[in-house]
Amino acid sequence: MKPVEAYFLNQKEPYQSIMLYVRSVILKTLPNVIERYSYNIPFYNIGKKPLLYLNVLKGTYYVDIAFVQGILLEHDFPILKDYNNRKQVRSIQVKSLEEFNEPEFVKLLKTAALAIEKSKRAWFI
Repeated sequence: MKPVEAYFLNQKEPYQSIMLYVRSVILKTLPNVIERYSYNIPFYNIGKKPLLYLNVLKGTYYVDIAFVQGILLEHDFPILKDYNNRKQVRSIQVKSLEEFNEPEFVKLLKTAALAIEKSKRAWFI
């Protein structure tokens, strides 16, 4: 079993179901995305540049879908939140699958992937 798969299967519900569903949407929407396990969490890269990662932050009750260049996307996608004053990362915080807006997420994924492809580097701050 790959480390990413073990990570998902070790999550408690509802986080496991949310993460597995979000993962399926990411892999379906961006067929060229590279899934990797880094810093003990799943990352999704475009080429060598990280696009986003999934996590359940300690002391929170949601899945954090964190976009590495989220600061560049937050104007067009107000669903992105700045949790804990992160410099450039912005995230969608999903508490349940019922509240997950898949069409909006797919649009955000495609826009973010295009932006990261055009950028010289993922971490710029």
